[in-house]
Amino acid sequence: MVNRPNTAAQRQKRHTRIRGKISGTPERPRLCVFRSESNIYAQIIDDVNGTTLVAASSVEKDFDGRGSNVEGAKKVGAAIAERALKKGIEDVVFDRGGYIYHGRVQALAEAAREGGLKF
Repeated sequence: MVNRPNTAAQRQKRHTRIRGKISGTPERPRLCVFRSESNIYAQIIDDVNGTTLVAASSVEKDFDGRGSNVEGAKKVGAAIAERALKKGIEDVVFDRGGYIYHGRVQALAEAAREGGLKF
């Protein structure tokens, strides 16, 4: 019998370790990424007040494309940057959520940077 590692538990452990080091403030909120198998989600969160300031995802009605590929992640990154700039948010702390900075997570981050966010 093959003993497979629990990758979800490993990611959660990495995410907990990362969250011990970074936190969002009202001046510099946290850009948090969650990636499922078929969609990708991004939120800008103020951890001091416990509020979500801006959110974008691939499950929204006006989203055209797929959230399970790099092109969809780029669209979500551009959308989160546009909405953040409308609210006056420019500087954020990037929280990769325990995922490797590669593929869809990297594409979302680079699109958000190109959209005007600084991190």
